Amino acid sequence: MQIEVKNSTAKDIDKIFEFYDMAVAHQKKVFNKHWQGFSRDLVETEIAENRQYKILVDGVVACIFAVTFDDKLIWGERDKDSIYIHRIVTHPDFRGYAFVKEIIKWAKGFAAGNNIAFIRMDTWADNEKLLEYYTACGFDYAGVVTMEKTDGLPKHYEGISLSLFEIRV
Repeated sequence: MQIEVKNSTAKDIDKIFEFYDMAVAHQKKVFNKHWQGFSRDLVETEIAENRQYKILVDGVVACIFAVTFDDKLIWGERDKDSIYIHRIVTHPDFRGYAFVKEIIKWAKGFAAGNNIAFIRMDTWADNEKLLEYYTACGFDYAGVVTMEKTDGLPKHYEGISLSLFEIRV
C-alpha cells in the first residue's frame, strides 16, 4: 500500500466538495454540530496557494485537508510560527487508516523545512471523541477559545467554543 500527500489541483475541486458533503452527512449522524458549507472561492484560493492537500492510497483520493499559516481570529496572541490544519475529511472507505498521524508526519517535515515551530488545529470544544483522538495522535491540548470575531471564517465558527491543539516541532 502506497500513501502519498500531494497538493490538490483545480481538477480536484469537485472531489473536494464531494468529501465536504460526505463529512457533513457523517457529522449530522454522530454529533450535534456540523459544518455549514464552504465557499468555492475559498477552496480555489487554497488550491492556487498550494494550501489544499489530498492523501492518496494507491493513487485513490482517500483524505483531504487544508492548511493556513495564520489563524489570528482563533489563536489570538499565540498566532505565530505555525502551520494550522483544517477540514480533514476521510472518505468512508478509508476510515481507520489513521490519516491524522500521516498528516502530522507530513506537517513535521513541512515545518522543519520552513522554520515553523508549531503544528496546530482546532475542533468543537464539546466533541469529546475528537478531543481524545487528537491527543492520542500526539497533539497537546492548548485550551479553549470562544469565538467572538468570525469575519472571514466559515459560518459554523459563529458563537462557538473551540478546543485548541498543538505539537511543538
